Amino acid sequence: MLLRVARWLGIAALFIGYPLLAHYTNDAAQGTAGSQLGKWVAIAPVIVIALWLAWRSKHRSILVGGVALLCFALWAAWPKLDQHVGLIYWLQHVTMQIMLMVTFGITLLGGRDPLCTYFSRIVHGALTPEHEVYARQVTIAWAVFFAAIAVISTLLFFLAPLPVWSFFSNFLNMPLVLLMFIVEFAVRKRVLPEQQHSIFDAMRAMKRDSSNSQ
Repeated sequence: MLLRVARWLGIAALFIGYPLLAHYTNDAAQGTAGSQLGKWVAIAPVIVIALWLAWRSKHRSILVGGVALLCFALWAAWPKLDQHVGLIYWLQHVTMQIMLMVTFGITLLGGRDPLCTYFSRIVHGALTPEHEVYARQVTIAWAVFFAAIAVISTLLFFLAPLPVWSFFSNFLNMPLVLLMFIVEFAVRKRVLPEQQHSIFDAMRAMKRDSSNSQ
């Protein structure tokens, strides 16, 4: 029980602390200790995620080598990054949104199961034709949502003051995702009143599916 509480407290601290630290280092003066910290805060998550994905891939040795080359390139360019901390943050943010957009969007092509259809089957089993149509539309909506976040982020970064963009990316991004979940739940409640589940039901079902497939 204590371990579980500590884990959730750690996750909460990460979700609260990282945006605050990122916003602070974005707002810090260039060429100071703030920019040095900013480089680490901006780049470290990218390296960790890339290494984790590479380690889980079938092509582990190739991709881990690619991550190692990326680290070497960053090390070589490290002194020149002081004046581009904001750009690194923007690339990190937009790349993540594009990756999420592609994750949803690619499942709409080539006769594949849309991602939300796959999630719905895990939770409910066999789906009605109406539910399949709805799940496909929700997959499209999520792909469009992440594309819109990437576009707004880009426009704010290049057209607005950096603190404005930083506030959007660090403090509004997650609330917008939560708002999207709430809106989708409200729409689903009207369109498919007989098939209701929460995000926690979906997470538990996916965890069971992942355990069964191992």
